[in-house]
Amino acid sequence: MNEPAAPAAPETLEVPVAALRPSLEAVLMVADQPLDSVSLASVVGHPVETVVAALQLLAEEYDEQDRGFELRHVAGGWRYYTREAYAAVVEQLVLEGQQARLTQAALETLAVVAYQQPVSRARVSAVRGVNVDGVMRTLLTRGLVQEAGQDAETGANLYRTTRYFLERIGVSSLDELPELAPYLPEMDDLEDELERVGGLPRTPDAVQDHPAVEPMTDSQETP
Repeated sequence: MNEPAAPAAPETLEVPVAALRPSLEAVLMVADQPLDSVSLASVVGHPVETVVAALQLLAEEYDEQDRGFELRHVAGGWRYYTREAYAAVVEQLVLEGQQARLTQAALETLAVVAYQQPVSRARVSAVRGVNVDGVMRTLLTRGLVQEAGQDAETGANLYRTTRYFLERIGVSSLDELPELAPYLPEMDDLEDELERVGGLPRTPDAVQDHPAVEPMTDSQETP
């Protein structure tokens, strides 16, 4: 009489951490919000289960190595955070940055946000003619701008100035900002510039209503 076959051992999930590490780290490094495992799996081209296992191993590895950052699973997604043990060092950097003067690029970007808020990064880029991602991150870190929801049509994140911004420039509301018209170029010149950098149509209504496309640029502007 034949003996019943022994139950098969559960399959061991092979996690190609070495292959997935560069892709996962690169994507998570630029994320400004937690990314869920489904999105990450779609980006790196591996099954969700494999990606989750790789993320968990990466998080454990960072903990074992006592890295200055950690990988957390929060709000349904994964994101890098500075490790709490080094909060004092990070705080010192942030506080020193608050005292530093804003660059010309940051001032110009802040002005666009102040007068056109709520506004998307793409719109700010179109007005300025350069990519403003780095500058916007600086303004967010400095507490001068903040997220203001999403555009109903495009889904793009919108930004506005903060109460701290008003305090820094010495006004109590946006109504006290100086009139901008005297400092603007003629309408025809402005339309030509917007059309050049953002591909916008040359009509006043279209310039106002058409969502700008972020212009192509060969270099990232320094904050």
